[in-house]
Amino acid sequence: MASHAASVTCLHSNLSSLSLPSRRSRNEHSAPHSLTITASKNPPISGRSLRAAVIGGGPAGSSAAESLASGGIETFLFERSPAAAKPCGGAIPLCMLDEFKIPLQLVDRHVTEMKIISPSNLTVDFGKTLHPGEFIAMVRREVLDSFLRSRAESSGASLITGLVTDLEVPSSDSAPYVVHYTSNSSPRSLAVDVVVGADGANSRVAKSIKAGDYSWAIAFQERIRLPEEKMKYYENLAEMYLGSDVSPDFYAWVFPKCDHVAVGTGTICSKQEIKAFQRGIRERVKPKIAGGEVIKVEAHPIPEHPRPVRVRGRVALVGDAAGYVTKCSGEGIYFAAKSGRMCGEAIVKASERGTREVREEDLRREYLREWDARYVSTYRLLDLLQSVFYRSNRTREALVELCGDEYVQRMSLDSYMYKRLAAGSRWEDVKMAANTVGSLVRAHIMGRHVDALKA
Repeated sequence: MASHAASVTCLHSNLSSLSLPSRRSRNEHSAPHSLTITASKNPPISGRSLRAAVIGGGPAGSSAAESLASGGIETFLFERSPAAAKPCGGAIPLCMLDEFKIPLQLVDRHVTEMKIISPSNLTVDFGKTLHPGEFIAMVRREVLDSFLRSRAESSGASLITGLVTDLEVPSSDSAPYVVHYTSNSSPRSLAVDVVVGADGANSRVAKSIKAGDYSWAIAFQERIRLPEEKMKYYENLAEMYLGSDVSPDFYAWVFPKCDHVAVGTGTICSKQEIKAFQRGIRERVKPKIAGGEVIKVEAHPIPEHPRPVRVRGRVALVGDAAGYVTKCSGEGIYFAAKSGRMCGEAIVKASERGTREVREEDLRREYLREWDARYVSTYRLLDLLQSVFYRSNRTREALVELCGDEYVQRMSLDSYMYKRLAAGSRWEDVKMAANTVGSLVRAHIMGRHVDALKA
């Protein structure tokens, strides 16, 4: 510990004198893609390569670590509990399997049937436009995360099992960041040039750089092992339930896994009532899960919008730490992995494969601007949809009615599964807009009649 304490005061140029964990050999074929490296005015690093700490070993951190290590950066990936399973619905889009080379054996279920159920139990089949071979992949996070971490290690990243307790921010541009962590019950420190914060919604890294707060939701789910005949019903079927009884501002779900279903819900505005909403979804699906055994109960926070600051100094936030979860759908796994990869590749590019220093302006230019250019419109659109359709049971009825339209289904599923703007037609878009207005008006009128009858 004495040598670590002394090293924290060293200048950036003396980083190579620190005692660091040994680095694993690199698999020369593991680079996700090749990068075009342009000339940089940043000072060169002499006698070593750039050193990076990635805090958090989920899809965001593992993808960042893989890209960094593959690109010549000396990379240290911190994960507190590699054996733990993050609570998560576990749905990933079809394009992620190919883009991130996810083996099919990691997929528990190939969902080809989706049902959306309104507050009045109007049910719409939301899978009629799927083409042969198309499906939504259902995974368990403990399986997916373990695979991605192992691949990062095979690319050359050093995995450190430990709890990061603090990130010491330097007072000058040339000094190192120091990661303080506990491993095997012993306090330790590690000095690095650049840091990627991938440590979730309650990110310590974000707090260390004063990245600001954001509103967050809470998700609660139970893993329920069903009798064989009940599980058969959910073999390739996912269900989404809407209604104020299951969530005032989100939806509840039943997602199939290898030998069980995940039954859960989420909310941002009534977090203290989350268990009541969980009872609500259990009541809605009671006949379908009768005789099931709860094998695990899970809860976790979900960010509702990007943090005010996602890059400061030589620190960048990715995944949930950055706030990259979409409203309306609650999707986060793909965007976590994508942001991690983009951030890692940005550092590789800016540092000319680890040979030069990296500055804040590099991270902003190569990572943050690229991310916002690609995805900020998606987040804004889904924010709008949630504000329109999740306001009341009347608007939720309108949403489910709209989901019965095959054009709406095709546009929605194509955009979700392939992460690109689906090609539509102007005439169909006009019809969809008119149908949206009509559905909202009908739902409002019907709601008034129901209220009058109740009175």
